[in-house]
Amino acid sequence: MSEKIRPVSDLRNNFAEISNQVHETNEPVFLTKNGFGDMVVLSMEAYENLQFQSEVYFKLKEAEKIAKLGGKTFSSKEVLKSIKETIK
Repeated sequence: MSEKIRPVSDLRNNFAEISNQVHETNEPVFLTKNGFGDMVVLSMEAYENLQFQSEVYFKLKEAEKIAKLGGKTFSSKEVLKSIKETIK
């Protein structure tokens, strides 16, 4: 049951097993067709986490671009201080 690479026919023939696997492990299952990669199956939770990570990465890359173009930068101490002041 722990195979991470399976033929696409397993999706039809062993759907419940694959569903349980992706939910229990939070890892993708890669499906092949004629020996080549065809699809990836993920749980909704794993997909949402992947989307969130991608969004955070994109925003960090944009912030780095802005900083390189002369945007104002802040130290971690400055950010923490600002957060604490905002919370109060």
